[in-house]
Amino acid sequence: MNTNFNFSKIAFLAFFIAFSTALSSCKKDSDTDPEIDPNKKGMVEIKFDNVAGQDDFTLGENYTNAAGETFKVDMLQYYISNIVLKSESGSEYVVPQEESYFLIKEHDAATQKIQLSNIPEGNYNEVTFTVGVDSLRNTKDPSERTGVLDIGVEGAGKEMYWSWNSGYIFFKMEGTSTAIEPTENNPNGKFYYHIGGFGHNSTLNNIRTVTLSLGTDVAQAREETMPSIHLVVDILKTLEGTTQVSLKEYPVVMVNPFSLKVSENYMKAFEYHHVHNDGH
Repeated sequence: MNTNFNFSKIAFLAFFIAFSTALSSCKKDSDTDPEIDPNKKGMVEIKFDNVAGQDDFTLGENYTNAAGETFKVDMLQYYISNIVLKSESGSEYVVPQEESYFLIKEHDAATQKIQLSNIPEGNYNEVTFTVGVDSLRNTKDPSERTGVLDIGVEGAGKEMYWSWNSGYIFFKMEGTSTAIEPTENNPNGKFYYHIGGFGHNSTLNNIRTVTLSLGTDVAQAREETMPSIHLVVDILKTLEGTTQVSLKEYPVVMVNPFSLKVSENYMKAFEYHHVHNDGH
């Protein structure tokens, strides 16, 4: 037996396989998306679709929570901020803070689609955002809190800000429930969930960060097209995500420790659904 020949043959085969694999990998990397030009900029849209389980969410509609209580929601709105897009290559694009505050309102469909500009071309498969307003922005001078953060504007910061508590309401849900016994101060069985607090000076911290993977999908940001990432927000999970919440027991949740349970719940309400790369 010629052992030197066999050894040389094996070594050659190993080298050939390794070389072929490397060549294949290089080819795959260069051919994956040759149209991507990181020097070009595009746009990405993120849509927030409020739902109730498998159904579309509607203000004034009857729903039943996990505690068996029937309720209706009259107002629902929440802040989304500090958005980060991560590409399949591992690079991240952090949306500039000045352009990264949005107020999603159930009664205003236009607010439920946010458009991010100047996004480097790429295939993005993960999105991270804050539900609420970060502590830095909360403590800035009012002159630096504009747009949806302007506390002097109706329909923006004015109705989402505690002037008596110097801070933004991150998540606001109001409605009625037959489970809430009418009282002199609350004859209509109203509930008020105003969740805020950013951990300043040992106060409650209800800032929540959500990271959602697009799975095997990618949002193809290109100069000529704008992908739309569709997220669903299950409002029922606000009352049952991690902690089952009874509206009868907690008709008003604002600046109290139980608000932490509610924010932990709605953090889990956000889910990725699908992406459109055709601009629709």
